[in-house]
Amino acid sequence: MSDQVTLLHAHGARPANRFRNTAYVIQETSEHFDSAHMAGVMAVYCRSTQLREVALGRGPIRDRPRVIDFVRCSYLGLDNHPSIVAGAIAAIEAHHSVHWSCARTRLNFDLMGELEKTLSEMFGAHVIAFSTVMLANLGALPILASGRLTGGTKPVMVFDRTAHISLAYHKPVIADETRVLTIGHNDIEGLEQICKTEAAVAYVCDGVYSMGGYAPIKELRRLQDEYGLFLYIDDAHGISLFGERGEGFARSQFPDDLGDRTIIAASLGKGFGASGGLLMLGTEEQDTLFRRYALPHAFSASPNLAAIGAALASAKIHCSPELGQRQRRLAERIKFFDGQVLTEQRGSALPIRMVTIGDEEAAIAAAKAILDFGFYTSVTFFPTVARGKAGIRVCLTADHDLEDISVLGESLRDAVLNVEPQECPKIAPV
Repeated sequence: MSDQVTLLHAHGARPANRFRNTAYVIQETSEHFDSAHMAGVMAVYCRSTQLREVALGRGPIRDRPRVIDFVRCSYLGLDNHPSIVAGAIAAIEAHHSVHWSCARTRLNFDLMGELEKTLSEMFGAHVIAFSTVMLANLGALPILASGRLTGGTKPVMVFDRTAHISLAYHKPVIADETRVLTIGHNDIEGLEQICKTEAAVAYVCDGVYSMGGYAPIKELRRLQDEYGLFLYIDDAHGISLFGERGEGFARSQFPDDLGDRTIIAASLGKGFGASGGLLMLGTEEQDTLFRRYALPHAFSASPNLAAIGAALASAKIHCSPELGQRQRRLAERIKFFDGQVLTEQRGSALPIRMVTIGDEEAAIAAAKAILDFGFYTSVTFFPTVARGKAGIRVCLTADHDLEDISVLGESLRDAVLNVEPQECPKIAPV
């Protein structure tokens, strides 16, 4: 593939639809999206009430049915935390505003400076905050592709095949700067072969994958030490779950500073329980470069004040004993779920579990049956997962009640074993 790309670029042409296939995806998935919407398991409106309970619909709250949510990625249960809500309100009141419509190269909220300083100290890195992780990636990846972080040599940008869409979406833009390759999931051997033949290589992957699993950080660091591999790791789903200050799955495996060949992106809206995204950078030079040339920072606005205030409040929790308590509660619930339902992720310390069903319509029917039991879960099908791998995603949190997890396990077994058609479901009572 690399020879073909080099030849086409030499003749000034580009392979059609090499990185985008929007029309095809719409054509192939519309039927399943229609089914999911008709079944009431997608685009659901609701209001949170307490812990993981939500009231469905938009009418008077007293008349709405209540279900337990296993969809939100607030793994430590912080998104309903009263201190975080109070922090959001206090920030708005302090500035008498919600949002400033100017680029961050012009004006910044003083609370934003406080937040970035606090996060930098917590995570042992130079931290820049963004409105979303998608925007953090949009700002960082073209700069990495330009060669400015790799001694002036444009790196071959190698993406893990299952990298999140917030990473993969930027491939066409990156391909205007340098070569882009995609390799198999966690294919360390294939990545090493590329490192042996290319002057500069940057690997783009998730730390914790949204459909389960994780990057082999130890092996990636070996390649970094041996070949100078640049690592760009999106740890949106790993932040807060590990480390004494919640530095996350990826950052906790770099015991020293990140150096000049590692960037970690992360979310402030999942385990962290607030809103927004961030970049952890290893050097002051990178920090200066990104503040001037990362497009969402240079030409767009700051996260709003509610997000900033919420993140500051969450940072205080992360620096208190409560963080460890919530991490342990989450670990306990993950272990308990694994005793109820057999999945490919069983035994993992991560809170995402995938129940593979196979057939798309069967997965949608299972999600509807589980909702009727009183539990809202995520039905997943192509393009979120590969064809024929449709199923149910369960996100566990520290705030889930053990009894609810037990009943969910029973509901999963009943739903998956009784829906039609069946496609060898990977689930069984334990």
